[in-house]
Amino acid sequence: MAEVDAVVVGAGPNGLTAAAVMARQGLSVRVYEANDAVGGGSRTRELTLPGFRHDPCSAVHPLAIGSPVFRALDLGRHGLEWLQPEVPMAHPLPDGTAAVLARSVDETAASLGPDGGAYRWLMGPLAGEWDDLAPDLLRPPWAAWPEHPLRLAQFGLRAALPASLLDRIFRGGRAQALLAGMTAHAMAPLSAPTGTAVALVFATAAHSSGWPIPRGGSQSIADALTGIVTEQGGEIVLDHEVRRLADLPSARVYLLDVSPTALARIAGDRLPGRFRSRLAAYRYGPGVFKIDYALDEAVPWTASTCLRAGTVHVGATYAEVRSALSAVHAGRVPDPPFLITAQPTVVDPTRAPNGGHTFWVYAHVPGGYAGDLTAAIERRIEQFAPGFRDVVRARHVTGPADLEAANANYVGGDIACGSAAGLRLVARPHLRRTPYSTPDPAVYLCSSATPPGPGVHGMCGYHAARIALRRRFGVRLPVDPVTG
Repeated sequence: MAEVDAVVVGAGPNGLTAAAVMARQGLSVRVYEANDAVGGGSRTRELTLPGFRHDPCSAVHPLAIGSPVFRALDLGRHGLEWLQPEVPMAHPLPDGTAAVLARSVDETAASLGPDGGAYRWLMGPLAGEWDDLAPDLLRPPWAAWPEHPLRLAQFGLRAALPASLLDRIFRGGRAQALLAGMTAHAMAPLSAPTGTAVALVFATAAHSSGWPIPRGGSQSIADALTGIVTEQGGEIVLDHEVRRLADLPSARVYLLDVSPTALARIAGDRLPGRFRSRLAAYRYGPGVFKIDYALDEAVPWTASTCLRAGTVHVGATYAEVRSALSAVHAGRVPDPPFLITAQPTVVDPTRAPNGGHTFWVYAHVPGGYAGDLTAAIERRIEQFAPGFRDVVRARHVTGPADLEAANANYVGGDIACGSAAGLRLVARPHLRRTPYSTPDPAVYLCSSATPPGPGVHGMCGYHAARIALRRRFGVRLPVDPVTG
């Protein structure tokens, strides 16, 4: 007999979600994590100075607050509290103003000048529809008949518009820059077929649930999931790197929150050679160069709207965002870089002592980039926030190699655990009807290298657990964990 019903490798959001789902079915579950704390990409640490609590990876969570599985698990019961910035996201522009992604479509449109009407046309039918759309968007598109086919069709007709066509629909430049910044979260060129869909997902989430920050930091999400696992009798083993399945206790099912490369190595001969070769050939995307700052005061943005925003995209114009992303995907360091920044202390003063602030920023760079982008990043911020360097008390710099050392899933500094270019955002780790399963009926992949891909939402873990429960234990869970 198996020692435990289910073993989960990796205590990131997806691994913890898979463990929670399995444990709630009355199964014995044990989670193994290589680091000294749970969380993976959802951790919070003092990286700079005492009392300044930073998120080493994820910080702002438009997908987490609207995640169907997180809602079904009721993370709030285990201490998770969402804080909503007054402005979800701002994109400062060269004229000293900013385009704004607000909670309402009308407020967003008002910041876009002559493009406001086109934005209402694009987003009006989708606003407030996140609850219907999320179950269909956050799963493999071919997994089952859509829960809400008409809503999905409305989204799909807009998502099918190529970025080049949106460039012609929006003529004033403000909306183009705003949408380009959201598309860039996919870490793919703006010309990627899935680019428009990514921007619409983030905009729809903002108009429905905002772009919130967890009180106390992203660790709160992982801690809440851990609370569910242990409440149901599950075990979590820290500081335990898994090198091969043979080193683990016997189990009826193994769910791995790891990269495809690591899956091939850990599972070894339990997988056919041809399947391992496909995993070894999995393509990773660009890396990230990240800086966490401890500040004496808030970032002195020229555009006052940015002072109230939880997230600020620093990319000036559509052309500059496009140029930066194209450079990265051609293997070049962008100049100037496109920056995604977060300001947790806008809504959570507990993240820094004595009126200080934490500030989080990263730029896309070629995978494995070994240089120092600090000067270029700070020059870019100074263009939109003159005097920024004067408020910096301390900084913690993390390059691609550092990211991979802290989290083995971030191969070459790729925090998305896989390229999103082409159709790789949906066909990951490669095109299969059930991307979570492997030729070994007891081994499953549950990381963000499976659909729906990167982001803290737990849905990769949920879908992998759902398939494993049906195939190994005869338990059928719904595709949508909220509505059933």
